[in-house]
Amino acid sequence: MSILWSMLLFQALNLFAQQPGKTDAIYSGLSWYDQNGNVVSAHGGNIIKEGSRYYLFGESHSDTSNAFEGFNCYSSQDLYNWKFESVALPKQLNGKLGPNRVGERVKVMKNPSSGLFVMLMHVDTLGYKDQFVGYATSKNITGPYLFNGPLLFKGKAIKKWDMGTFQDDDGKGYLLTHGGIIYRLSDDYQSASELLNQNISTGFESPTLFKRSGIYYFIGSHLSSWEKNDNYYYTSSSLSGPWKFGGILAPKGKLTWNSQSTFVLEIPGKSDTTYMFMGDRWSYPKQHSAASYVWQPISFAADSISISTFLQAWKINQVSGKATVKALDYQMLLSNNKLLKYAGRWVDTTINESPVMRSIDSKSSLSVEFIGTQIGIYGLTLPDNGYARVSVSNKSGKILVNTLVDFYSKTPASQLIFLSPILKKSSYKLRLEVTGERPNWSDKKKTVYGSTANNISLSKIIIK
Repeated sequence: MSILWSMLLFQALNLFAQQPGKTDAIYSGLSWYDQNGNVVSAHGGNIIKEGSRYYLFGESHSDTSNAFEGFNCYSSQDLYNWKFESVALPKQLNGKLGPNRVGERVKVMKNPSSGLFVMLMHVDTLGYKDQFVGYATSKNITGPYLFNGPLLFKGKAIKKWDMGTFQDDDGKGYLLTHGGIIYRLSDDYQSASELLNQNISTGFESPTLFKRSGIYYFIGSHLSSWEKNDNYYYTSSSLSGPWKFGGILAPKGKLTWNSQSTFVLEIPGKSDTTYMFMGDRWSYPKQHSAASYVWQPISFAADSISISTFLQAWKINQVSGKATVKALDYQMLLSNNKLLKYAGRWVDTTINESPVMRSIDSKSSLSVEFIGTQIGIYGLTLPDNGYARVSVSNKSGKILVNTLVDFYSKTPASQLIFLSPILKKSSYKLRLEVTGERPNWSDKKKTVYGSTANNISLSKIIIK
């Protein structure tokens, strides 16, 4: 082998070893990174499979406003490593999806008759006073999609906000809206042809529907703005009902493991089928930098479903369709370990029987040097916590990972809240900085939600 080819091979292997977003499982409650090292931004979306690849669609956001920035498309072969494909539907120069408008809850289905990909979404003003379900179409799954305006039912726009979609075994498509309303779509999915199911319950946001063994499961959440709540579900043997209340998905008070439903992905295999609950962990106003995802396998008992245990890390066998827990085999450094270098004002304390280092001072920071391939942070998330800036740099000082981490939750929980991509084994430095900011917002009724302070509560560092 020539020296030139050896050099090219070395460079290729080195690039692969340091692929910015490389990971080995589904890690819930964390920021994920694409092939360019950028945070995966795809909330309120869904996944469809085309060929051997999964395509994830979701909302693009900024950290300053909830205004529409476009709908992103990512692809993956394993549901762990995501490649940014395109802004499938970008912000328009003007009009209903132009500047200072809202575009949310994007869902894409492939129409079996035309072969077109049809995208549905909630369109609105920033003040949520001009809501309707819109649609766009494309010949290619990654776009670009052409926005066609409102989806019509009997010649009129469907003036609803939270919405979802469902595609049945026979290829028929359905629009779901808040309250549990179901519309059957026309054969080409570009209008609604029948109001199939009337309102089920007051509220019932983030409508999510899937089918298993002839039973339909209809998931929704309470009305609490971007705050998490205990999502619940109904069951029926028919989309037109009657619907039977099934209860809540996760243990009471866990707030659906701090998430809100957006979609359920069926992952069939040769010996098993996993139904993956996809939930959004919103983090207003830092919806781009700090919002994360909660994806969990659903458990079944007769016609009942549950996500009774939170799996921090888990894997899917794409051949068998079986989900398995991934062990977190890392070296652990407790928050008071001498290898952790604290600057500023930190308090060594215990909260809810968990020892933590805690700071509210925006001048406070933590750093730790390590040799390995991966580093993570466990935090005690609390109602008075805020944001931290976390970065990982190499021995030359080049920053490889730079992200915002949300330490807030309405219900206290000790959990992994940051994990770097898998890096080439070398010397690195992790740095955490208290930002002095917190997730905080109000809804249309001026009800205030979110954190009451800007604390950071650190439990431990893990290193591999």
